[in-house]
Amino acid sequence: MTSSVPVTDPTLLDALRSDLRSADYTLDGVRSLLGPVAADALDREEALPARVVTASALASGADGRATLLRLFQLGEDVTRAALDAVLPTLRTAGAERLGLVATQGADDGDAVRAVVDLSPYAAVDAAGEVDWWIASDLGEVARRGALPENFVLGVGGASRTLAQITVREPRGSVLDVGTGCGIQALHASRHAGAVVATDIDARALAYARFNAALAGVRLDLREGSMLEPVLGETFDLVVSNPPFVITPRGEAGVGEFTYRDGGAVGDDVVRSLVTSVGSVLAPGGVAQLLGNWEHRRGEDWAERVGGWLTESGLDGWVVQREVQDPAQYAELWLRDGGITPDRDRARFEGAYAAWLADLDRRGVEGIGFGLVTLRRPALAGAAVSPWRRVEEITGTVAQPLGATIARVLDAVDLVRDLTSEALLGRRWQVAGDVTDERYFTPGEASPRVMLLRAGGGFARTVRTETGLAAFVGACDGELTGVQIVAALGTLLEVDAAALAAELEPQLRGLITDGLLLPAP
Repeated sequence: MTSSVPVTDPTLLDALRSDLRSADYTLDGVRSLLGPVAADALDREEALPARVVTASALASGADGRATLLRLFQLGEDVTRAALDAVLPTLRTAGAERLGLVATQGADDGDAVRAVVDLSPYAAVDAAGEVDWWIASDLGEVARRGALPENFVLGVGGASRTLAQITVREPRGSVLDVGTGCGIQALHASRHAGAVVATDIDARALAYARFNAALAGVRLDLREGSMLEPVLGETFDLVVSNPPFVITPRGEAGVGEFTYRDGGAVGDDVVRSLVTSVGSVLAPGGVAQLLGNWEHRRGEDWAERVGGWLTESGLDGWVVQREVQDPAQYAELWLRDGGITPDRDRARFEGAYAAWLADLDRRGVEGIGFGLVTLRRPALAGAAVSPWRRVEEITGTVAQPLGATIARVLDAVDLVRDLTSEALLGRRWQVAGDVTDERYFTPGEASPRVMLLRAGGGFARTVRTETGLAAFVGACDGELTGVQIVAALGTLLEVDAAALAAELEPQLRGLITDGLLLPAP
């Protein structure tokens, strides 16, 4: 079992921060050293190209980036003299006091080995660019073996996805549920007055504390399961990358990892969070989380997950991004934990069979992955029907999506408050990224297919008929909807009132999706 965690010492952290920056141990610096091929391979946890490049760099002379990369990410020993050279202020002794490395002696040539992963991280959010260093447990690349069950994960693909979809408007208070290494809480600190982060794992909180101190950020860290540490409090934003993996319970050899397995059967962890998070949302508060859900035989997945939204009593939006069959799912998460056939075939095959049997018992034919956005309406107690949307979008999207999601929520409020008369009484304009595409059969004068396509966000495509296409084409911000409908009624020789009734729900959809915007 992994037991060590880094120590939060402000003076030593100041020295570490300064040395890492001087060494250019940043995401850009490391990619520049490795080149695109080795860097991309390392992102896929294929370490050999990075080992070759860094060994060559060190053979050509001292390179601090190569030394730190080999030590903290590749699991290679370095000499005490080499680490002293790249950390001239902190030195090896300071790194050992911080709990980052273990040494085999005090001589310059003695080996030093990392006991934690310390990786550079970079991103762009609403507040601009960030460059941090994130500490976590040594990963599979460095260990060259299976992960311990109390493993604390660094910044993975799911973490990056959640960071990119989070709304980044200024918030008074933010809650990060299941904070892990603390990356979501760090991002939240850039647009929130106060950030509370919870986790059931004391080791994860120790890493989050270290990472926050290294980044110069203050967090309120609380130990406990899910929402328990904040019962009775409310927040303007809740984010969570919860332990959503659907794992067989109590099966020997499967491995139940704290960072990804919530201890519940099936997808109950995600269902429970969706249905209960409203208890800690302030009026107007938004919750955003990632999750898996089961596609069960004979059940429509959208109806099943939509039922969770209904139970929550909140505005709710689910976007399914991917679906895997049971075999794909089992293989993915077995390999994620370092359980592979080349290391231990008997364990791999036993765990694989247990996973398939567990899913089959519940009639699971597929497992969906996606994004969940929930919101408590700002007008508490108002007689407003919650907004619901459950959909599948598997194509390429334009990240970051946080601003897009915020605009959709604003549009939902706008459309919900507008009567039919008010909607058509306003002036509208087409969003700048929308294109009008028309497809003709050779020789025909009229298009067979007409599409409105958004270039940003979820890159939505809406098929239109003549009336809707003509209405949108006239939305230049000058004419009201009533004026446009009246003109189209005359032009198309149809009843204007009937045309307005036909267009209204379609217009509400275009406004919600951001293809039509209110004119200034």
